Amino acid sequence: QVHLVESGGGSVQAGGRLTLSCVGSGYIYSSSLMGWFRQAPGKEREGVAAHYGGDGGSTYYADSVRGRFTIARDSDKNTVYLQMNNLGPEDSAMYYCAAQTTGPWDTVEADWASGRGMDYWGKGTLVTVSS
Repeated sequence: QVHLVESGGGSVQAGGRLTLSCVGSGYIYSSSLMGWFRQAPGKEREGVAAHYGGDGGSTYYADSVRGRFTIARDSDKNTVYLQMNNLGPEDSAMYYCAAQTTGPWDTVEADWASGRGMDYWGKGTLVTVSS
C-alpha cells in the first residue's frame, strides 16, 4: 500500500511562486509514474505535470503550465516536487499528488493527464493566488 502526502500549498499574490512536495510511503518503483493534478471549484480535474521514470525518464506538462511549472523527482526519497513560478489566479486550486505503479506504459504520454491510470492519490494541498 502506498500513501501520498502533499505539502507546500498556501496563499500567494500573482506573480509569486510556491513549491509543492509529495512524499510517498511504501515502495514506489523509480520507473513508475508520479504526477500532479489540480481541481478548482466547479471545474474538472486537470493533469498539471507528471514524471515517468521508465525509459530514461520523461516529464509531461499541461499546456497551461509549461514554462512556468517544473516537476522533479527524488526516487530515493519517494518524493516528487512541483516548482510553480509566475503564478496567476487561474492556478488557484486543490493540488493532488498521484502515483501509477503498474503499466502498461506504452501510452503514458497520451494518457497521463486523464489520471485514470493512477493507483494512489494524496488528499491534496490548497493553492490560492490573489490578483
